[in-house]
Amino acid sequence: MNLVLLQESDFVAPGQVRLTGRRHRHLKKILRVDVGDSIRVGRVGGAVGQGWVEKLDPEEVILAVELNGSPPPPLPVSLVLALPRPPVLRRVLSGVTAMGVKRISLIDAEAVEKSFWQSHGVRAESIREQLMLGLEQARDTLLPDVSLHREFSAFVDESLPILLEGAEGYLAHPAPIQSTRAGSRPTLLAVGPEAGWSEGERERLTRAGLTPLGLGTRALRVETAVPALIARLL
Repeated sequence: MNLVLLQESDFVAPGQVRLTGRRHRHLKKILRVDVGDSIRVGRVGGAVGQGWVEKLDPEEVILAVELNGSPPPPLPVSLVLALPRPPVLRRVLSGVTAMGVKRISLIDAEAVEKSFWQSHGVRAESIREQLMLGLEQARDTLLPDVSLHREFSAFVDESLPILLEGAEGYLAHPAPIQSTRAGSRPTLLAVGPEAGWSEGERERLTRAGLTPLGLGTRALRVETAVPALIARLL
């Protein structure tokens, strides 16, 4: 935890917060803070700054906080991701959030197991938990916008054109490496299942305006491919 994220409900007075649960345990047992110590803090959706321990006991920690800094700038990349297996989804969500991605669209594809859509991992509270972990890692406070699209065709026809407005779009699929240079516009990256997009899906996405992008002919795990592709684009 490189940043303690503060919720509105944590504030007990202007400039003072009360923390319990996971954050209290982390401060007490991992960071081993004591009264008078300072830590990095940030308000969800707002500024970052410093907190000073005023009180520490087995149940809670009280911090005096001063928030006067800005979170890091967002990454100019929107991610379209075919819904992966729940453990992979958790890792990818926290990872790309830490990288600064602020818009994530989870979509269906032919190779996506339909049971994934019924998993705990796509519930709002589970998604938020992973986003918060990513923000803590990167000392960020601005939560990404995550949307779920269970109909591939509806996403391509209705949502994708909106996401592509003013952006350059790329379609990731195992293929020989192509030369890519980051442009001046925001970027949209569509990453398929580990088994790859179907031929029909690739055709639909290409017609919608996405340029094929490859890292080579190896089929990579999603959590490996996504950060590697983002790094190539930027």
